[in-house]
Amino acid sequence: MPAQPASTGFRQRFVAGETLVGTFVKTPSSHPVEILGQAGFEFVVIDEEHAPWDRVTIDHALLAARASGTAGIVRVAEPSAAKILAVLDDGATGVLVPHVSSVAKAQEIARACRFRGGRRGFSNTTRAGNFGAVGVWPHVDAQDASVTFIAMIEDPEALDDIDAIVATEGLDGVFIGRGDLTVALGAPAMDAPEIMAACERIIAAAKKVGKPVAMMVANADDANRFHKMGATTFIVASDQGFMRQAALKAYADISAVGAKSA
Repeated sequence: MPAQPASTGFRQRFVAGETLVGTFVKTPSSHPVEILGQAGFEFVVIDEEHAPWDRVTIDHALLAARASGTAGIVRVAEPSAAKILAVLDDGATGVLVPHVSSVAKAQEIARACRFRGGRRGFSNTTRAGNFGAVGVWPHVDAQDASVTFIAMIEDPEALDDIDAIVATEGLDGVFIGRGDLTVALGAPAMDAPEIMAACERIIAAAKKVGKPVAMMVANADDANRFHKMGATTFIVASDQGFMRQAALKAYADISAVGAKSA
């Protein structure tokens, strides 16, 4: 079994451009998070946007992330200050925010993630504040230093203002949403020329201001291609995807035994 990764310091490693590997978690349970953390993933993304998570199940999953030593990022269903506050108080390492298509939206979310210079509501009697064990200003400093805000760039209009969006103060990095861009642009596939051109444009803008780029990748070849372009953080599959792939292989392997002996 791989050594458990450290969940602390994720933001510093992310902005430093270290190679980090994570996966989406779509099953609203703590067990997939524990298994993936123990497998060595540097982070998991609890997918509230496209899976049936609620605050209680997210809370349990974030506890599992801490227990297994992986960073718990939440892809929030909506970019409201209340939603972001809830997951950060429950101990999320950061938020992955869909459809950040303007500078104003990026600034609003950055403020919701920060105490100093921001508008995050204060409470240190939460998991994030060790249930009151951390003092007021140590809690403020620790959270402002560790909470990670990653914006999803997945709308055509975001491309028109991409340089200003990625330069937003308090935004730590971007995730390129190739799926949404593909649908929005009517492209035939996620590796169509217009989608790859959009990826290159976003990565170039991020490089100018020293911000890291995260990508969803299908396999190592996909990761190598985007790493050469400048991406450093990779999300591969999901807990459901891993289970499906393993189940299909196991069924095919075992069912073939009867066919061979017939």
